[in-house]
Amino acid sequence: MKMVTKINVLQVIPKLGYGGAETGCYDIAHYLAEQDCGSFIVTSGGELIKFVKKNKVRIFKLPVHSKNPILILYNAIFLSILIVLKKINIVHARSRAPAWSCYLACLITNRAFVTTFHGTYNFKNKFKKFYNSIMLRAKLTIAGSNFIFEHINENYNEYLSKKKKLRVIFRGINIDYFSQKNISILKQEKLKREWGLETNKFTILMPGRLTSWKGQEKFIEALNILIENYNITNFQAILLGSDQGRKVYSKRLYSLVERYSLTKKIKFINHCGDMPLAYSLADVVVSASIKPESFGRVAVESQSMSKPIIASNIGGSKETILNKKSGFLYKHDDPRELAKYLNTVIQLSQEELKLMGNEGRKNITKKFDVEVMCDSNLREYRKLLKS
Repeated sequence: MKMVTKINVLQVIPKLGYGGAETGCYDIAHYLAEQDCGSFIVTSGGELIKFVKKNKVRIFKLPVHSKNPILILYNAIFLSILIVLKKINIVHARSRAPAWSCYLACLITNRAFVTTFHGTYNFKNKFKKFYNSIMLRAKLTIAGSNFIFEHINENYNEYLSKKKKLRVIFRGINIDYFSQKNISILKQEKLKREWGLETNKFTILMPGRLTSWKGQEKFIEALNILIENYNITNFQAILLGSDQGRKVYSKRLYSLVERYSLTKKIKFINHCGDMPLAYSLADVVVSASIKPESFGRVAVESQSMSKPIIASNIGGSKETILNKKSGFLYKHDDPRELAKYLNTVIQLSQEELKLMGNEGRKNITKKFDVEVMCDSNLREYRKLLKS
């Protein structure tokens, strides 16, 4: 058996932004470099690039975001050259279009092909299912949660075989970054002023881009029920996230807020560059998705910040939240139940809120630390190269 002297990993991702797949790619890239592995990323661009330590991780730009078949072939050729020149022995694709290019490049160069199945990748026809199946044509497919693992087994069973490995590696976050220890009171006060928040009001935070499946409409309905049914008025709510060009949806949200006379209660904030600071201002965090989250970063980040979380009882959140201990799970399409749990949390004392937050922090430290995720990935890479 030929011994591999050094592991050189090439990760390929459409864009290096702030999403879960992207931050996972970023974290693993730097971890590999610290473990004396060669670490390379191919991407089309993205905001996270400026934070990559260029002396540790090499970045190459290619139009790997494109679904154009000609560009997919072009990318495959370039990737093949890069694989040979940089002595890459593991190619890890994190999205479907670049996965096709990686698959072809690995066939040409005889390298180990790895994918991470980040979402549910639903399909309405056989062609779309075939397109999605590229994520299961690897020697190793990583599912980011048990929910995704089950989704793959239920929908893509015909693409699984004994020769290919399907493995759950929970996504992780940087628990040192998402920590109350880093929070400055001066910065908190500054952000409160910028957002126009009042100190003596119970603060409810709902982070997430403005898109219908994230459930902002259900959240707004729940706040209206909180006032009408429970007579709770001493609160302020923050919808933190960009509409990313979905102007029709954001206008619908503004209209709903006006209809319920909640304009003085709800603040729309487009972006925050310091998410730990944003979480630190909240008394409770809400994740109201009406479709399953493959992992649900909001639930994990908020718990890491020692904040109680109320989340819909579907997808990854069921695996990351200790129900009635670090937060509450409610029926995903029921704003009345969300309002009920908001009322429950508002009634808690500061000590009870703190205890719930501490349980969340312990939960994330134990199961969802980014170091655990990165180490698990590296172990799987090593096993692949030995086999």
